Amino acid sequence: MDTPLYLRPRVDPPLAGLLRDPPFLHSLVDALGSPLNVLLPETAAENAARFRAVYRHHHLAGRVYFAHKANRSGALLRRLAVEEPAAVGVDVASLEELRHALGCGFTGDRVMCTGPKDPEFLWLAARVGATVNLDSPGELEQLAALVRKYGLGRVQVLARLSGFESAAAQEGAGTRMLSRRSRFGTPPRDTAALLSAVERHSDAVELTGVAYHLDTTGLDEKVRALEQCVLLLDECRARGLAPRAVDIGGGFGVGYVADAGEWERWTTALSEAVLGSRPPLTWRGHTYGLRNEGGTVRGSAALYPGHRPTAGPGYLDELLSLPAPVLGRPSATLLLEHLHDLHIEPGRSLLDQCGLTLARVLEVRRTGEDGGDHLVRLGMNAGDMTLEEHGVLVDPVLLPRGGPEEGAADAVDAVGAVGVFLVGNLCLEADLITRRRVHLPRLPRVGDLLAFVNTAGYAMDFHAHHAQRQPVARTVAMEREGGAWRWCLDEQYWPITHPGGMPA
Repeated sequence: MDTPLYLRPRVDPPLAGLLRDPPFLHSLVDALGSPLNVLLPETAAENAARFRAVYRHHHLAGRVYFAHKANRSGALLRRLAVEEPAAVGVDVASLEELRHALGCGFTGDRVMCTGPKDPEFLWLAARVGATVNLDSPGELEQLAALVRKYGLGRVQVLARLSGFESAAAQEGAGTRMLSRRSRFGTPPRDTAALLSAVERHSDAVELTGVAYHLDTTGLDEKVRALEQCVLLLDECRARGLAPRAVDIGGGFGVGYVADAGEWERWTTALSEAVLGSRPPLTWRGHTYGLRNEGGTVRGSAALYPGHRPTAGPGYLDELLSLPAPVLGRPSATLLLEHLHDLHIEPGRSLLDQCGLTLARVLEVRRTGEDGGDHLVRLGMNAGDMTLEEHGVLVDPVLLPRGGPEEGAADAVDAVGAVGVFLVGNLCLEADLITRRRVHLPRLPRVGDLLAFVNTAGYAMDFHAHHAQRQPVARTVAMEREGGAWRWCLDEQYWPITHPGGMPA
């Protein structure tokens, strides 16, 4: 029997305490159906406070904007809306997200509008006094026209940049290096035209800062981009503009896997399986982007770094502490010297440990010619829980229903670790919850629950759909009060209803 390759999740309090109460979680799924999303709004507020602690450590001002696209929940927004207005805002990327944020208690001055913008989105943003993060001169022209046509007040805007060059390239020496190409933002080489447009439309907009968008987790690239934003603000002031903030977006990360050794063993085993030196770890030999070229592993694994020793607020602290490549001083020092505010837009990291997704085991069977693979069919589909869709590999937690069930499994399978493939409830070959073989402490039985931990950021409802008329997961908000858990449906959570937000 192969040694189990676990990727057990990192579980912190209070989520850990919730998982120690399987009867309660079973009762919720019995009442509300499978799949079921569980959220802890208070943890989101605590994460925001951790980010704010980094600000205080570096003596910085500015605002933490929650990236709403990470989760559709109203409970999370309503809980964050009662935080100090100067400290916490919301980043919205669509008209409906803007409407939702306003309905959850955010005022327009606490809203940052990003993403592709249609005229309706721009009009409402201008109408309520939101800040607009501009991707291009075209968005600026459209916004200015709306402001003039409808007699609206000047709109605060940020100029969002992308495609930064290395310091060596700027100085004309060494290898030219660009950050990963993005369809968002204006390249720094085109900022002169953008700033000229801002000056031309000064009756309609006020430039309050610059931002950057980077599709990377690399600290070096982010430090370089932050420094170039500070230098651009100097250029803005030379033009007579008065910007005062740098928005560095999100991408602070989450550590999903508890043990670094388990992550290293699994990724090493994947390479060995690609080379053929061990049996496949995955359904039909899926390689996550790796390939075997003449006995050498090539390609790049499309995987999120499951174990991250530094993530979230710790990652922000490290970013602010690193010296800038040209000016040589820490990024936080550059911001302080110029009296600039710092804005961030965490999504995944603000929702770290804020929730889980529960799914009922519907069927357990063997498949394959040798009868060697266990398939576990769940009461969910791949759109309901999309950790793997985002490259995140982590084991679910098995929550037994109770005692042994008749005919559930033979005695050998029922005891000891076992590898299984988790499949969904759609009539599609591709409806796999996991493409890899997941090791569990024992073979699940019909009626057990699997709890997928840390799904609140992007994995809980980002791809949810009604395919084949299967139900979409309901969502509950939950908190610990005394020795018991209190819960309500997501739409029923209001922070004024009860000291902790739950209906009295």
